[in-house]
Amino acid sequence: MNIDPTCIFCKIVATQVPAHVVYEDDEFLAFLDINPRSPGHTLVIPKEHHHWVWDVPNFAAYTAVAQKIAHAQRAAFGVELIIGNIVGEEVPHAHFWVYPDPAHTEGNPKNFAGNAEKIKSCIAANC
Repeated sequence: MNIDPTCIFCKIVATQVPAHVVYEDDEFLAFLDINPRSPGHTLVIPKEHHHWVWDVPNFAAYTAVAQKIAHAQRAAFGVELIIGNIVGEEVPHAHFWVYPDPAHTEGNPKNFAGNAEKIKSCIAANC
């Protein structure tokens, strides 16, 4: 597997750095952003290190995970608008930001354990 030992996201994948994980499969990991824009702000990353989203193999599966997170956030936080951003400049590891509309989402964005549990419960229940 392609990893970068200096990359914070690769360290999260390797469980060397803690994170509030909301979803994981063989290829992808989704966890709450440490500086959330709203409750439930999630980063969706490939486990393998790729700088840019466009370089991720199996791109369709990658976007399907982001979609799964967005649907769970809608149900978990009772909002229609889920914002998605494709970024890669702050941390040079491909990642999607997926987060509920900050203007219409109630709750504490820093309640990481509670927000993670809400999302995980909705994924498990296929909300």
